[in-house]
Amino acid sequence: MKTIRHFTAIIEREGDEYVAFCPELDIASQGNTLERAKSNLAEALELFFEVADPLEIQNRIFELTQ
Repeated sequence: MKTIRHFTAIIEREGDEYVAFCPELDIASQGNTLERAKSNLAEALELFFEVADPLEIQNRIFELTQ
């Protein structure tokens, strides 16, 4: 069974780039356009969930509820 979670994406312009940040998981990425920054953050989150230890994922998500 798939679990669907929704996370926050904060995207801010910094100079000529955009920085995308997911505060719940403390994961960030960047891009030269708003869409690229959003896409790069989504990719970083996918990679995190693919390779992170399940305990690390649980700990980061648990911190959300505290």
